[in-house]
Amino acid sequence: MFIVTGGAGFIGSNLVKGLNERGQDDILIVDNLGSSMKFKNLNSLRYRDFLHKDDFLTRLESGEYGHERIEGIFHNGACSATTESDGNYMMRNNYEYSKTLLHFAIDRKIPFIYASSASVYGNGENGFCETEECEKALNVYAFSKLQFDRYVRRVLPQATSQIVGLRYFNVFGPNEVHKGRMASTLFHFYNQISESGIARLFGEYGGYGPGEQRRDFIYVKDVVNVNLFFLENLSTSGIFNCGTGHARSFNDVVHAVAKACDKGTIEYIPFPDDLKGKYQSYTQADAGNLLRAGYRDGFTSLETAAAEYIDCLKQQGGLL
Repeated sequence: MFIVTGGAGFIGSNLVKGLNERGQDDILIVDNLGSSMKFKNLNSLRYRDFLHKDDFLTRLESGEYGHERIEGIFHNGACSATTESDGNYMMRNNYEYSKTLLHFAIDRKIPFIYASSASVYGNGENGFCETEECEKALNVYAFSKLQFDRYVRRVLPQATSQIVGLRYFNVFGPNEVHKGRMASTLFHFYNQISESGIARLFGEYGGYGPGEQRRDFIYVKDVVNVNLFFLENLSTSGIFNCGTGHARSFNDVVHAVAKACDKGTIEYIPFPDDLKGKYQSYTQADAGNLLRAGYRDGFTSLETAAAEYIDCLKQQGGLL
């Protein structure tokens, strides 16, 4: 059996799809559906069971899974709202929950692959390498992720089974519709162009020209490939960036979306005052450690991924 926490969410549901495509359907999905529409992400997937995250933790701590054969845990469940201000909630949900699951995996020698975040690099002024010198959390979400990474670093030397943390950069692709405002810029640009023919970008800011702020955009299918690469290489542990290693401008993104839509122009809007000093104008993963670990599958180009994703938005409403 595989366990996928956050399995009804964006990346988690794509991971389940990836396992299905490899012939695996003995999967326990753990999540909190709440009032969101992310249940739709599960409609096309094959899995054994679904559990609310609190029920799963209760059963885990009671020893229910003590003798079950578990081939791997993909831990993607977390509160990812960067606007969440309740630090105690964030640490219980993202940090303490993760520690409990980590120690269960260590005790049972189960491969444990979890979602970290590029947000741990803050404004990126010190670079985007997996070292403490580059790390600076700017909000409590990033803090919760960074603290768990640091905890993992402390236990890794004694661990006798695989532990992998993946710092996701700007992920986009199918099954993010439920995220609403937190969905990717590609999703929002597609909707803007579909509705009005115009995509709105920030104007000049931070030394970057209009629309020239840059991010490391990575297609969710490539994120799945990276996860499954580590599952196939159980001797490799550590914390790795999960990005393409190439920054692309928001202008590039709109041009890719417009090409796939056969229409679309750009309107530049003034940079909002409330984002000044809180905005990442540039992100680019240092992919060196990932490549040294042996990952050789490459990454889908922005243009190819955008065309495929927009076809999914047009034909399937953005769902797998």
